[in-house]
Amino acid sequence: MKTLTIFTPTYNRSYCLGQCYESLKRQNNQDFIWLIIDDGSTDDTKSLVYSWIKEDAITIHYHYQENLGMHGGHNAAYRLIKTELNVCIDSDDFMPDDAVDHIISFWKSVEEKKGIAGFIGLDAYKNGEIIGKEFPEELRETTLEDIYYKHNISGDKKMVLVSNIVKEYDPYPIFEGERFVPLGILYLLIGKEYKFLCLNKVLCIVEYMEDGSSRNIVKQYFRHPKGFQYARLITLKHSNYFKVKFKNAVHYVSHSIQLRDFKFLIKTSKPFLTILAIPFGIVLYGYVLYVNKIKK
Repeated sequence: MKTLTIFTPTYNRSYCLGQCYESLKRQNNQDFIWLIIDDGSTDDTKSLVYSWIKEDAITIHYHYQENLGMHGGHNAAYRLIKTELNVCIDSDDFMPDDAVDHIISFWKSVEEKKGIAGFIGLDAYKNGEIIGKEFPEELRETTLEDIYYKHNISGDKKMVLVSNIVKEYDPYPIFEGERFVPLGILYLLIGKEYKFLCLNKVLCIVEYMEDGSSRNIVKQYFRHPKGFQYARLITLKHSNYFKVKFKNAVHYVSHSIQLRDFKFLIKTSKPFLTILAIPFGIVLYGYVLYVNKIKK
């Protein structure tokens, strides 16, 4: 049995998926499975992947499903993974040649794994520049939320998760007609019970594509209000930071207005904070509506 599953949810990304494949072939440690979750692609992703399987350069598992969105791809991956560790590498990203070796060797070096849900590594741009800040040397274990709001460490990071722990949590909900639920709510929930170790090694090279969710977040708000409303409720209930709760309350109000959800004050675990957020939520909803109208 391999130690690590690298999973890649993909939708009509055959034009860039090869970059990830080539980087995995170059890994100096091959103790991994590449699990490709094809989320209903209509391009030549399937034939391309099968040509790689036939090539037999690395171990590849391929799973096709109807289009459910990125979170649906993660649900499928967590359901199928059988290795001790897993990490998601998006279809437009790839790994440095030594990334798998860093993951395996670091995990093997950890003597006390009780209460540890995995570890957090670094992302970098193609030019080698680290995205955001590295971890302070004295910071051994933390949560993803604490990284940003307690330690003020900026930038996207790469999560390597213990598979059995991930399976303890409910899958992301699937809302009819929507294709997006923010992935961070899982890491927030895990952080209420477990810690993550810190690894100052680059595990992923990131390229923000024009059709990626990061570049189209305001559109995502408008297209997937149920998914975002759900995530705001989770964050309002479980975040340890007032500014995070208030920001999510504002967004929660905005999503609720779009959904014409007049029971939104009953649903939230922070009704008074949500009431304070109403004026700001109305303004945000107007902005989201405006941006999506001019971008049509």
